Amino acid sequence: MDAKTQGNVTEGPPSGDLGRRIAARRTRLGLTREETAARAGMAATYLAHLEEHPAAAPGPGALGTLAAVLQTTVSALTGGDADLPPGPGLAGHTPEFTELSRTECGDLLSTHGVGRLAVSTAHGPVIVPVNYSVVDGTIVFRTARGATPATDGPVAFEVDRIDDAFSQGWSVLVRGRARLVTELDEAHRLARRAHSTPWAGGRRDLWVRIEPYAVTGRRIAV
Repeated sequence: MDAKTQGNVTEGPPSGDLGRRIAARRTRLGLTREETAARAGMAATYLAHLEEHPAAAPGPGALGTLAAVLQTTVSALTGGDADLPPGPGLAGHTPEFTELSRTECGDLLSTHGVGRLAVSTAHGPVIVPVNYSVVDGTIVFRTARGATPATDGPVAFEVDRIDDAFSQGWSVLVRGRARLVTELDEAHRLARRAHSTPWAGGRRDLWVRIEPYAVTGRRIAV
């Protein structure tokens, strides 16, 4: 079944951009529908309606309350910032900057997702986003021949998370060597264990592995 029950609320898959954003944000915060609804002072069935019906159109008050509960902005929930780079907000009044330990960096990397691959080419430095996974302590991603300018050599790889609503976030930087996976058995093993698949789609059956030799990170909070 696609739906599951939380208390008295039957939870189905989120539908529509607003519903997907609300569901993704509360999931990231570890909140159930009932917990989110209770904090927002609304019925859980109404929150279910917002998440599951693409035509749902909550008023400004409900959107503002949800954004506050979900520690984000109305613009982020409605997709108004989809074409903007992260971090346009003002800096916090009392920011706290800390270095992350190697263990903390590894934990953040292992959440998987999209990272930025930086490599030197004959035409200068190039940075490209890739959908990556962490397997056996190394970073792996799929690509097509000629699509990614790094299959063998030194690279840098960066992941981050910016929360514009609270002017805080973190970043992790990996330096290592990229190598093309040439063994068929190993490529099949990575295909079974990898978490992320390329958003770009198409035939991307070449695996690249980055073996880190330096991992550093930092966090800024208020």
